[in-house]
Amino acid sequence: MNAWVRALIAVVVGNVLWFLVLQPQFPPALRHRPFAYDLGLLLDFLVCLVLYVLLGRVGRRPGQHAG
Repeated sequence: MNAWVRALIAVVVGNVLWFLVLQPQFPPALRHRPFAYDLGLLLDFLVCLVLYVLLGRVGRRPGQHAG
């Protein structure tokens, strides 16, 4: 899978997952406020990063190395 496509999928799916599923479960201090650098933004980034890494592992064929 192309890295750009993988990043796009990770960001779109990660943000949907964060804003619609995960964020409402967190206390207000951990929620993201628009146009602010806060813990919610960091958590959103981490969700997208985890998805990006997982998509890289899933998209790799057996026996193919990550180099």
